[in-house]
Amino acid sequence: MTSPEWTRLENSAIIYPSCQTRKYASVYRMSVTLQHLVNPESLNEAMNKVMNRFPSFRYSIRRGLFWWFLSKLENDPVLSTTSELKPFDIKKNGGYMFKLSCNGSRIDLDVFHALTDGTGAMTFLMSVVAEYLRKEENATVEYSKWVCNPEEEPEEREIEDGFDSFSGTKGALDDEKAAWHIKGREERPDVLNSLGISLRTEDALARARALDCTLTEYLTAVMLVSLQDVRAKAPGRKKSPFIRMEVPVNLRPIFGSPTMRNFSSYVYITLDVSNGDYTLEEAVKEVKLQKRLYMQPARLTKRIAANVALEDNLAIRCIPLFIKKPVINIINHLKGDKYATYTFSNLGNIDLPAGMAENVNDIHFVLGRTRKRSGSCACVSYGDFLNLDFTRKIAEDDFERTVVRRLREEGIWSSIQVPSEPLRPIKGHDTVSKPVYRNCGLIPKFLLSF
Repeated sequence: MTSPEWTRLENSAIIYPSCQTRKYASVYRMSVTLQHLVNPESLNEAMNKVMNRFPSFRYSIRRGLFWWFLSKLENDPVLSTTSELKPFDIKKNGGYMFKLSCNGSRIDLDVFHALTDGTGAMTFLMSVVAEYLRKEENATVEYSKWVCNPEEEPEEREIEDGFDSFSGTKGALDDEKAAWHIKGREERPDVLNSLGISLRTEDALARARALDCTLTEYLTAVMLVSLQDVRAKAPGRKKSPFIRMEVPVNLRPIFGSPTMRNFSSYVYITLDVSNGDYTLEEAVKEVKLQKRLYMQPARLTKRIAANVALEDNLAIRCIPLFIKKPVINIINHLKGDKYATYTFSNLGNIDLPAGMAENVNDIHFVLGRTRKRSGSCACVSYGDFLNLDFTRKIAEDDFERTVVRRLREEGIWSSIQVPSEPLRPIKGHDTVSKPVYRNCGLIPKFLLSF
């Protein structure tokens, strides 16, 4: 497959460069811990081989006259040596919107969200790890959902904008009321506090089955009632009665797209405590009903189509980007995080082939610093364990401690790491490299980004 020289940025990703500043960017981390120390040279070779299988990862974001667009890179990515989860300079990173690094036996993949969502990033990382283990450990790897064969030719649909199919659909945005937010002493912009919880997956699954719900629904309910407890103890009289969880949704299995670019949406799960608090059992019922209602394809399509219509609106498209960017940034600053109390993203179970599983100890998923909300939580299951990684920009950890207490009351015990394992404070120095763009067209691409 021959990938194009440039392509439009997908609809759901427009918000990320719009709101990027020197102190804030939407970044997240995937982390894999192996049985043995990682050989950086072999890892770098594995990454560059796998790049051919993931053409969408070879694009860099650039400013057009009217919108951002993605331009193909000719230079290869370089293995990084830093392990702090923070915004990084894309231009100094060779133009790439991801950074792969290793420390001891751990491999970290940091991703700027404009590149891809969690599913795309985890598939890329697992494919790199598989190729590394095949070369370094002589592991026999069977390719599967999370592991792509680097020798295979990628499908053209893997670089498609999954939102294009909604451009002609009539849509509308939800009319939500402002949610309650956790207050606390905000840390410096370069500080990301974290706490990791590791528990046995079967213990959580058994409790979820007893309540007739999925694991995601159960954990969402536990967090909502924990937020309810924190709100009850928070000072102040005028507090919003709406405790709302934002839960990202992978749209690929719903709409049948194999794209490796961003193709996710979200649902809001709300507890209205105006007339009193919820028990966990009542919260589970609310979560089940709301999640299954809002995840219907027709409802998801309605929201997606509304966002696509805004981007495709001729009047908006004609506004130069240097005007649009600050306007979008201000709107997001004022309203972007206004409607949800917290974010909980569950990537699900990572089922690896036997040849890989015997060499992989642990897998983590960590969300970076939020802009207006106090924090967020990401979850991934691997083997017998489920890892919850909480991150926050405030000093107080009342919510995390309340979640741990709630789980213990449920009979679920866990090990705790502060900071969480993927965010151990190890500093390094990035290798600075310049981007090399493919530039074979006669018409400047900043004009085509209309």
